[in-house]
Amino acid sequence: MAYEAKNFESLLGTKGLSDTLLKNHFTLYQGYVTNTNKVADSLGAMAKEGKAATPEYAELRRRFGWEWNGMRLHELYFGNMVKGGKPIDKNTNLYKKIAADFGSYENWEKDFKATGAMRGIGWVLLYYDFHEERLFNTWINEHDGGHLCGASPMLVMDVFEHAYMVDYGLKKADYIEAFFKAIDWTIDPKFDSMLG
Repeated sequence: MAYEAKNFESLLGTKGLSDTLLKNHFTLYQGYVTNTNKVADSLGAMAKEGKAATPEYAELRRRFGWEWNGMRLHELYFGNMVKGGKPIDKNTNLYKKIAADFGSYENWEKDFKATGAMRGIGWVLLYYDFHEERLFNTWINEHDGGHLCGASPMLVMDVFEHAYMVDYGLKKADYIEAFFKAIDWTIDPKFDSMLG
């Protein structure tokens, strides 16, 4: 079954992120969906043809992680934004956990923004480690490497140049501020109860 691109056009009109920037970004995301399907189809065909031991198959298998994570990270990124943003509810377990693990919500926000402002391309994720019940801000260089095994993404911010240069040029910090104003902190009550 093929993956289908999700529609994030409800984000058009988001303050601080131009429609041109968002449409370009949606097109890039759709390319990841298309390529995920192409790589998956090619891998299936090669396996049926008995070519699973070939270098070509191995390289495609490695490429699958890049395309799939590019697809999924963009879905999480767009999915954690809403036009106008929604502030975090200070009564949620997530808010309390952020404050406990980072000393305060403000400390977490400074750390997350500082991580995003680092030189380089990639992603910034707020991860939750269910094993140790801890939150981490993490920098991911490439889609397919650097993820915390077994941890769940709570918030995803794209800091590849395509996410901000159309609107902000080299002013990544201004983009980060615009992203923060668009975060949708709506938390699934079932998930929030697991943090308590």
